[in-house]
Amino acid sequence: MDAVVERPATRAPGPTSLRDAFSVWGQISLAGIGGAALQLATMHRLLVQAKRWISEDRFFHALSYCIAMPGPETQQLSIYIGWLTNRTFGGVIAGGLFVLPGVVCMMALTFGYVTGGDSPFGHAISLGIRPAILAVMAEGILRFGRHVLHSPSMAVLATASFIAAFIRVPFPIIMTTAGLIGAIAVLSGYRGLARPIPAAKYGPAEAAEPRELPEHAEPNLKRFIVTLAFWLVLWLTPPITLLAVFGLHNIFTQISLLFGKVALMAVGGDYAVVAYATEQVVTSYHWLSSREAQEGIAMGEMVPGTIMIVTQFLGSVAAFRHPGELPPLVAGALGGLLATWMTMCPCFLWIMLIAPFLEGLRRNTFLNSTMQAVTAGAVGMILNLSVWFGLRTVFGHIERIHFSYFRFDFPTFATVDFWALVLFLCALLAVFRFKIGTAATLIGSSAVGVALYMLGLAV
Repeated sequence: MDAVVERPATRAPGPTSLRDAFSVWGQISLAGIGGAALQLATMHRLLVQAKRWISEDRFFHALSYCIAMPGPETQQLSIYIGWLTNRTFGGVIAGGLFVLPGVVCMMALTFGYVTGGDSPFGHAISLGIRPAILAVMAEGILRFGRHVLHSPSMAVLATASFIAAFIRVPFPIIMTTAGLIGAIAVLSGYRGLARPIPAAKYGPAEAAEPRELPEHAEPNLKRFIVTLAFWLVLWLTPPITLLAVFGLHNIFTQISLLFGKVALMAVGGDYAVVAYATEQVVTSYHWLSSREAQEGIAMGEMVPGTIMIVTQFLGSVAAFRHPGELPPLVAGALGGLLATWMTMCPCFLWIMLIAPFLEGLRRNTFLNSTMQAVTAGAVGMILNLSVWFGLRTVFGHIERIHFSYFRFDFPTFATVDFWALVLFLCALLAVFRFKIGTAATLIGSSAVGVALYMLGLAV
């Protein structure tokens, strides 16, 4: 008889102490400066490799479903793993700690921005910080891509998604198409998109991985209904109340409805949320300019947690400029918190509802291939937003080119920002060659920007 091989890293995570949960999720949040790719790489390193709370197979399986749902995949993955280890309270701890430091930091940055961010000194800081953020984004995408794009087919699909996003194909179409490609691939017998199952490396006696799941990880109809009602009431109470009391044209009602729509429509992860939200705020509502939205994204990369915290900046600036009877700073704070609530609260709703079903779907080859294809599509969109950000960091003017049904950005090379390009290259050396941490790179680059301003070399 074949010997049974013990594989603790592949089993479902067991309960952890709440003290350990607070420590680990706080550490993940504070280390998560630099975007979704870097945050996911940090979560993989701590939760899979160091703590072994979850196997690599389960980690990427859950990530695929988180990407396929509306909202930020980093936030939702943290809620799922927290829920799996410590039930609902653990999910709230993980999701709350993942976003709370970012909320505090973004509020402080937004106050500084609306009260003095348009000053020459503020632009000097922006000159230094934005190229460094671009380098950090590049490092995070490369690190994350190594784990996610596990086959040439995944890389090809990610590239195709990037091209589609670059020519402004709508995000839902890209993600739906990627999922259809994954489904067609598995139906045709092609297995190049499915992530290899670790159990295949072991003998026949270990072909079926032990489930060892906690009771709360099993589907339960009563719990499903209670969870749906509870989180729906929490999420929808603010917009319904605002609409009933102040009407449709009130700025806070509009913020709640817009960012509620963002939470529903933005499929594809953190950057899909950011791209959709900024497009709505700039193009449809005209609350901010594209330059201001870009600076908000830069701030989002500077704070801990998910880049989706940019929605707080967008809501804050919108309410600050349309305060009604409130003091502008108070209106700005409330508008930012409202935008954050409307985009973050649904993350708990989606995960708490589907979490008990995820384990049963983990060995489903059809869904595995489909979700992996969606993950590859999300990588392409993450890369596209990085290119969008990079073009506007290095070049002073971007021209929108129209070709048939497609649109894409093309830089005016004569408007290249010399100092931004130099700082970007230096930041690349810092993070790739000398392995300098994210926080040190951002602080150092912003200090250089201030120095350039004081020397009269940057205005």
